[in-house]
Amino acid sequence: MPAAPTTHRFDFLVLGSGVAGLTFALRVADTGTVGIVTKKESVESNTNWAQGGIAAVTDPGDSLESHIEDTLDAGAGLCDPEVVRVVVTEGPARLQELIDLGADFSRDPDGELHLGREGGHSANRIVHAADATGAEVERSLLAAIRRHPNIEVFEYHYAVELITEHHLGQTVTRLRPDTACYGAYVLDEERDAVDAFLARTTLLATGGSGQVYAHTTNPDVATGDGLAMAYRAKAHVANMEFVQFHPTSLFHPDADSFLISEAVRGEGGILTNLAGERFMFEYDERGELAPRDIVARAIDDQIKRRGDKHVWLDISHIGEEAIEHHFPMIRARCLDFGIDIAREPIPVVPAAHYQCGGVVTDLDARTTIRNLYASGEVACTGLHGANRLASNSLLEAMVFSYRAARHALAHRPGWSEDHDAVPMWDTGGTSQEREWVLVAHNREELQRLMSDLVGIVRSDLRLQRALRRTRLLYEETEDFYRRTRVSVGACELRNLIATAYLIVTSALMRRESRGLHFTLDYPDRKESERRPTVI
Repeated sequence: MPAAPTTHRFDFLVLGSGVAGLTFALRVADTGTVGIVTKKESVESNTNWAQGGIAAVTDPGDSLESHIEDTLDAGAGLCDPEVVRVVVTEGPARLQELIDLGADFSRDPDGELHLGREGGHSANRIVHAADATGAEVERSLLAAIRRHPNIEVFEYHYAVELITEHHLGQTVTRLRPDTACYGAYVLDEERDAVDAFLARTTLLATGGSGQVYAHTTNPDVATGDGLAMAYRAKAHVANMEFVQFHPTSLFHPDADSFLISEAVRGEGGILTNLAGERFMFEYDERGELAPRDIVARAIDDQIKRRGDKHVWLDISHIGEEAIEHHFPMIRARCLDFGIDIAREPIPVVPAAHYQCGGVVTDLDARTTIRNLYASGEVACTGLHGANRLASNSLLEAMVFSYRAARHALAHRPGWSEDHDAVPMWDTGGTSQEREWVLVAHNREELQRLMSDLVGIVRSDLRLQRALRRTRLLYEETEDFYRRTRVSVGACELRNLIATAYLIVTSALMRRESRGLHFTLDYPDRKESERRPTVI
């Protein structure tokens, strides 16, 4: 039997435990209580899986203008120039704060930060901790979080829905300008109860949605939860057609799309087809250092044109000592599958990697719902445009979480009568064990159709078919959800379907090819289509 629901009250509620959520929590904790809700363990996030690093101008030979230009170029005309300038300009200070907090990044023999280079960058500016930067960032932030008396972390708690006016019996429409967020309904998995987590201010930091595809570099938790919750609450969502496929994930039946960092190509990695032919210069004058969208499409084209299952990525020529220094984690993981990258090429294929669109925010990370902020991969800030420049994501999360905290502290709302009027979650519904196979089947079907029909290369015919099939999955899943008790599996499936719908619908709305969105029906970029896709 499920336990009786309870109510928690915080000044600040953070949904997610990656760099975005933890940065915000530390910023506001000295002034109020903070609750961090995370669906698994605190370290399970896209941040923790990030290999590459943080793009920031720290070398005197580099420049802010160069980083800005590289970001705008990668974004294919859809970046917000003001946002790009803010993030690039404020980034070095946020990086230094992370170092002051104890983050231990790789350094040269003279003690200076070792700066790597990745596709799309015109200079070496990637600050990293070998090839496990995300894990080091997460470690340093979590250590500070655990020391703070005002922060409480709720592991294995799953945010089910944002609490807004419609939970108070009020009608919410996209035209209403003053919709407010009062917190979230959260499933405590251990107690099997949905509790009300009420807060003056809520931050969405739930990460991305890579699990909507069959092959992804994302962890299992990346199911688009915050995006779907915000969409159901009528927040504006934008640019969801721009899904970044990482060009190089390990091709192995047991590897679960393990990511081979872009830094491997930055250090001299060479791509060849199975005939041993180096092919990237056929597609772009920058070769292996072209932006990710170009590299991913080139690999996809080679695989389809030749009928191969993968291509090769070879870094062995830089020597075993250099490989062990720069890529110890990647080498160890590949050795688990019998591949020694110091002596042989790596079989790689593209895999879904990063959600460039998301919940629309302003320069202070405010969404279109009052008292609700968003930061990190769940947000669409205007930085990435149609294609994210490598290693700009951790930078974006730190800058916008800082700005969200600053704004939230300057405009702290009080407790209103609405908070006291929030009802408890309706715990109706029964567990139907025989029907749970439906959840697993529908999730696999959704991932398969998204990979087949809404991948790197698209067409209107494929997208229309995906939309019809997604609608059927939605109807089946909603019927099941209404008749059963709340569960993580059913909620994740609902959120994945909502995310798929947003991707497909946005892709159909864009009648051109730009950045990460390439369609056979409209293969050229059109100036008339140079605008965000807002739902």
